[in-house]
Amino acid sequence: MNINNVEFIKSAASPRDFIADGLPEIVFSGKSNVGKSSVINRLLNRKNFARVGSSPGKTVHVNYFLIDRRAYFVDLPGYGYAKVSKEEKARWGKLMERFFESSGAISLGVLIVDSRHKPTADDVTMSEYFKAVGRPWVVVANKCDKLKAGEIEPNISLIRETLALTDDIPTIVFSAEKGTGARELMSHILKYVQ
Repeated sequence: MNINNVEFIKSAASPRDFIADGLPEIVFSGKSNVGKSSVINRLLNRKNFARVGSSPGKTVHVNYFLIDRRAYFVDLPGYGYAKVSKEEKARWGKLMERFFESSGAISLGVLIVDSRHKPTADDVTMSEYFKAVGRPWVVVANKCDKLKAGEIEPNISLIRETLALTDDIPTIVFSAEKGTGARELMSHILKYVQ
């Protein structure tokens, strides 16, 4: 797959805007400040392709990026940002429910969590969405460059335990900043892009 051939297709603000053209969809989700856009940018070897917000909560729509005309990277709205209104949280919840209901196109889910902290209740909710649709998914533990070497293994164990991950769900230790884990994540993605 030629990751240099990337184009932004659309931002879907409501379910009628979701793309359903049969191409595989690699779906990225994570809380607002977890570095989701940075993970996508690292995979694509781009600086600012997926917008990196100066303040969390910038991605409020479902954003579709077409990769080599063969698959979409789908960037879901970040969640769990305290300064978002109740109405906005409710809108996000409805949008996610509808997205996962129409999830036939999800080829691989990528749940990004912060490797430094126990997953939040919102992270657990998102993991339940991925479990419910029954599609393959992986957990990316981002910001590992901020951990000491001895902290990585216990933190990964805590993440796996909190999200109740079964053995078939990989956890990838990742650093969007340094590139750690990028090759491993890309090799998972390529399995689902024909």
